[in-house]
Amino acid sequence: MKDEDRDQEKDTPEAGVDSERRTNRPTSTTEVAEDLERTEHLSATDEAVTPLFPDNEAKEFRTRWTEIQTAFVDEPRRAVEQADALVAEVIKRLANSFADARSGLEGQWGRGDNVSTEDLRVALQRYRAFFDRLLNV
Repeated sequence: MKDEDRDQEKDTPEAGVDSERRTNRPTSTTEVAEDLERTEHLSATDEAVTPLFPDNEAKEFRTRWTEIQTAFVDEPRRAVEQADALVAEVIKRLANSFADARSGLEGQWGRGDNVSTEDLRVALQRYRAFFDRLLNV
């Protein structure tokens, strides 16, 4: 193709629309997945430090853990039982957090509200970050 033909093609309205569509929106499942991967890699450091609990809750859990660990010397069996109970409580709290988020989205869908793709993307990224944490523990 000649340079003149390429220049003319770039100037047509259809070429501009196609070019914009290609650069702004993924057109296939593979491109969507690649776009999510790119976004995740760019924000991996942000996700790695995103807390799973509010600061006050995390502080309370850590304080309780320290108390349990300290009590191990005098009552090892009781300390392990308390550690088990605390870990179960943290897991339950975390599961409830995700269930609440899911219920919010399902509530919007049930009312016929449109959930934005951006909201869904953020939700999927949150799940992905948590999933990666689980597998890397």
